[in-house]
Amino acid sequence: MAAAAQDRKLPASQRKLRKAREEGQVARSRDLSHFVAVAAGVGLLALFAQRVTASMVDALARALRFDNSVLARGDSMTQRLSDGGAQLMSVAVPVGIVMALVGVAGAVAVGGWIWSWKALSPQFNRLNPITGIGRVLSWRQVGDAAKTSVLALVLGVVGAHYLQSHLDGFAATLTLPLPDAVGHAATALLSGLLVLLAALAAFAIVDVPLQRVLHVRRLRMSHQEAKQEHKELEGNVEVKAKVKARMRELAKRRMLAAVPKADLVVMNPTHYAVALKYDEATMAAPRVVAKGADLLALRIRDIASAAQVPVLQAPPLARALYAHAEIDQEIPARLFAAVAQVLAHVLQLRAAMAGRSAMPAQMPDIGVPPELDPHNPVAGTE
Repeated sequence: MAAAAQDRKLPASQRKLRKAREEGQVARSRDLSHFVAVAAGVGLLALFAQRVTASMVDALARALRFDNSVLARGDSMTQRLSDGGAQLMSVAVPVGIVMALVGVAGAVAVGGWIWSWKALSPQFNRLNPITGIGRVLSWRQVGDAAKTSVLALVLGVVGAHYLQSHLDGFAATLTLPLPDAVGHAATALLSGLLVLLAALAAFAIVDVPLQRVLHVRRLRMSHQEAKQEHKELEGNVEVKAKVKARMRELAKRRMLAAVPKADLVVMNPTHYAVALKYDEATMAAPRVVAKGADLLALRIRDIASAAQVPVLQAPPLARALYAHAEIDQEIPARLFAAVAQVLAHVLQLRAAMAGRSAMPAQMPDIGVPPELDPHNPVAGTE
């Protein structure tokens, strides 16, 4: 495992980044969330400072009031505690809700919004104490613990320094009337929170880019992982070769199945065979339905003979059609005249065999443009 971790030097691919995001693995900054949440709370307290101070003064005044009605009612203290708690909650709950929402917005601002159940799915491998110790002692956990400890230490030092420098002011608050004392305490509290907020801001400024860098480093890939991902994207070479071979076999079967429906087969005695079909009603020109070389050519010939499809020997034309015509496509325009001669000869043979005309003479020489015959020296020079 250590060797594999050390080998992770390649940057994460877009596929791995996308997959990690789908699983909820994105850069998050807790310090930023803490900062914006505390800033929202401080901002609300500062904005409604007068109302909050007045509410606190009223709550304290009513809590400290003592008269005959208190003695007359046995549940008066309970009622006062209930009223005071409700009044305190009316301030704390809205502020807490706003702080929570702003904290979530701060987390989303760094890594974006993600909706994934991956983090909630049970992971039984985490029940293994050995792997659990490894996670606890990992560099990530140690770094997070160290960063949290430093943050707590800094906040403690800043808070202690602020309290020490304002100790006389807090002591003087005890000598002030209740409304003035509450107002003075609220002002001192806001000032102290602003100092702590500045410290949190400094940590957040450092933590946001740091978390992004650490997130990218955690997702780095090894050479083996990159090769495996490439195989998954491109497909295994052996599997692709088998698929292509299977597709070629299916295509060959479909091609051979079309030979019995052809009008004729043009051959170069043993090397090339091309099966042609022509229908005046549906085709603008003759179409190649099958072609092959060597053993496949002989197989096309045998199938054609068995289906009583005429097989004609026209070596230059067979070579030209094999080289320049594709299966299920019309023949090249420059071969129209040569194919027309062959088709006319086949039609004369069929008419003669049906007794409608005399047997035609030997098929004339087929005029094939020299540059279309791959065995012609002229074609090789072009």
